[in-house]
Amino acid sequence: MPSHLSADRSAAQPPPRGTVDALISQTRRLRGEVDAVRRDAPVDGEDAQGRWQRALCNLAMHQLNDLDEHLAQLRDGPPPVPLQPVAAPAAHAVPPAPRRGSLLSRVGSAEWNLQTDEASWSGELYQILGRDPAAPPLTLDELPSLVLDEDRPMLTAMVTDCLIDAKPIDGEFRIVRPDGGVRTVHMMGEPVLDADGSTASMWAVLRDVSELRRSQRTVHETRDSLQRERHFAQTERRLAVQLQEAVLPPWRGSLRLPHQGPETLDLAAHYLPSSTSALIGGDWYDALELPGGETLLSVGDLTGHGVAVTSGMAMLLGALRGMAVTGTQPGQLLSWLNQLLDASVQPALGSAVCCRYRPETRTLSWAQAGHPAPLLFRNGTGRALATPDGVLLGATSGAVYGQAEATLEEGDLLLLHTDGLVPWRWGSPEAGNGGGTAAAQRLLDLAPRFDGARTAQDCVRMVVEEFGETEREDDACVLIARVGS
Repeated sequence: MPSHLSADRSAAQPPPRGTVDALISQTRRLRGEVDAVRRDAPVDGEDAQGRWQRALCNLAMHQLNDLDEHLAQLRDGPPPVPLQPVAAPAAHAVPPAPRRGSLLSRVGSAEWNLQTDEASWSGELYQILGRDPAAPPLTLDELPSLVLDEDRPMLTAMVTDCLIDAKPIDGEFRIVRPDGGVRTVHMMGEPVLDADGSTASMWAVLRDVSELRRSQRTVHETRDSLQRERHFAQTERRLAVQLQEAVLPPWRGSLRLPHQGPETLDLAAHYLPSSTSALIGGDWYDALELPGGETLLSVGDLTGHGVAVTSGMAMLLGALRGMAVTGTQPGQLLSWLNQLLDASVQPALGSAVCCRYRPETRTLSWAQAGHPAPLLFRNGTGRALATPDGVLLGATSGAVYGQAEATLEEGDLLLLHTDGLVPWRWGSPEAGNGGGTAAAQRLLDLAPRFDGARTAQDCVRMVVEEFGETEREDDACVLIARVGS
């Protein structure tokens, strides 16, 4: 093939072989490092971020393979291209499609002589286009016959601009191979001018970029999928937060219940979100003044995260309030909540502690469903209340929940909490049988500090200072009630 240069320019000298070899070595080293990253990328088909990472690695591998092959061609120089096509190994045998991932047969070249109307193609171009090597190369007028109808005007315009206005060619179009396969081809070329400045011929390098474009589409699709999932997660979190804020008691700071009467409870509570999950969990706290001046105190946790769990929590809390108003005692309340979860369309598990405080006698009646017992602080010391029987809500049909009573004194402090409050290393189920004891002890260690606090809100602030900045895997709630005079 004649030199791909205009007649009025001298031929450029090839770069030193050693320089190109160094570039090839760097490219191959980088390709190995990218391949290692690709192998380490998550393969879970449900993980949009993992799919996106692998797609980016695959795209980078395509481009590095391409760069490696181009540098090798630059080092070795252009292969000789006969003006007439070479004979096929078998008569009229169509060469196979390029091997997936291989770049050795994905770059071809061609030259069209406008003065003699001759054309010359490299063997690689025959492979790209799926043409029989024994057939003559197509002329510029015949080339559009291989192109998809919608891409033909673009190819015609590029060739026309090159031949008439001497503009370089740089564009892509899709061709249809004889076997029906569609390939994307990137074409770059320039006119070759004769001595008087008119166009004598046109040369072009054609590159099969089908795999590269497929990888790019995969990257775009996985990126879009990841963005949709993130948007969905953000929307779900916003809905869960709004639902949680609508359901949990609106009071901030201290609350005194009942509103009338000398034997009041000074109440304060706080919700602590998980530090490892962006989704809202099913933890709740509640304080409700009941008819007759009694006070309902409860905390609980429905397993899981997200809108569905927050909705389930709202259902349980609403049912709990409604049944408590009728005078139902804590043990029976939990039995009915268990039946409610057992009959739900979506099975769920939950834990809860439910207390009913009678101010005139300072009596606390309470029951629990697989939940940490309330902690009672008095005169600078603390202890966990003796726990009545009770299994997790939703764990078994027809469960019966025991009930216990305790008599409180003026100045006593009652602490209710969900099990995510204390870091897992101190009190999770993974910590064994001593985990719950260790968690309770961490809270009981606050007794001297509680003894000097003036309000329930001050005590909640101490708990948040102690555990609020600690990494936790689950949401948590704390509710503190202080017996007034």
